[in-house]
Amino acid sequence: MRTTRVIGLVSGTSVDGIDVAVADLRLDDGVVELTPVSTTVVPYADELRADLLSALPPAASSAEQMCRLDTLVGRAFADAAASAGPADLVASLGQTVHHWVEGGRCLGTLQLGRSAWIAEATGLPVVADLRVRDVAAGGHGAPLVSTLDSLWLGELAASTGAPVAALNIGGIANITVVAPGERPLALDTGPGNALLDAAVRTLTGGARSRDTDGEMALRGTPRADVLDVLLADPYYAAPPPKSTGVEHFNGEYLLRVTEGLPVLRAEDFLASLVELTAVTIADACRAHGVATVVGSGGGMRNPVLVAALARRLGEVELRGSDELGLPSDGKEAVLTALLGFLTWHGVPGNVPSATGASGPRTLGSITQGASPLRLPPPAESPVTGLRIRTTAGGPRARS
Repeated sequence: MRTTRVIGLVSGTSVDGIDVAVADLRLDDGVVELTPVSTTVVPYADELRADLLSALPPAASSAEQMCRLDTLVGRAFADAAASAGPADLVASLGQTVHHWVEGGRCLGTLQLGRSAWIAEATGLPVVADLRVRDVAAGGHGAPLVSTLDSLWLGELAASTGAPVAALNIGGIANITVVAPGERPLALDTGPGNALLDAAVRTLTGGARSRDTDGEMALRGTPRADVLDVLLADPYYAAPPPKSTGVEHFNGEYLLRVTEGLPVLRAEDFLASLVELTAVTIADACRAHGVATVVGSGGGMRNPVLVAALARRLGEVELRGSDELGLPSDGKEAVLTALLGFLTWHGVPGNVPSATGASGPRTLGSITQGASPLRLPPPAESPVTGLRIRTTAGGPRARS
């Protein structure tokens, strides 16, 4: 099968900007060969980022506000795709602004950034709206990274004879557990950077949006009383599959659950939130007998969080996804490119055991580019593995 160059686009719950990945993909006897070509981040304009943050839960928003943001995000995604260079296909996960979960069930999910803007700017077909079909089938529409992880890490789990967890720390942290001879399992473990970022914005009066390199948390000491209150949230004890977002873990939530606690130093509060992220990730990994954790995402750039996580994991090995051929900062954009490629070839893109869907589904919708839509022939056999190749052509990992 011919190689397809795909541009993958996504913006996470931290709303830092648009992650862009360009990847070459081809299908070879049930194995997807994926060569990362480039990854980058296109920051949102300051005004657009501020408008997005002001519209996220728990803030109220209007239909007019959502319409404006949908257009502005769509144009930003279109510009990011147009600057990525020539390609055959664009895939977009958009900007998630709400994830509707009640009683452990996902009832809906909303991403901004319509595919029509991308198709107009690039002339390419666009695969988008990738979460909703899984939700309609009873799933959570997340973590969709379980698709990449389950194909990618199967051989590592088989060779070590023990479960491997792929970890992504964005605004929300999630893991995919790949165990020999078992169906993959995935879940959002809880907040990644979301509560840390919300706390920094509050503590600095909006002057700062994040604790860069954990410099403030490094000067603090985790408080056991604060951690006990935060860990009492019933989300952590709920069984998978499960998903969450900033509609649950946000600044207002922090004020509510810590009401009545003694006044804290800002540094101690942030150190306690770092510990919360580390302990909830480690507990989730330990609950599933994980022996190796392969980390990615913005949280892996925070040395204080990484150190806390390594300490909490104990004998569990912590590695970076870069070691296995996937760029840590661009992994979710590479995932998006993979999901678009699978849809383009008529291959289901969800893992039902991970998302909770009633069965495998081909995800998303396709917007025609400048030329008539010509889909390739559907794949003739199931996709069973993923091989990551370097640009030099050497294989880096296979499952």
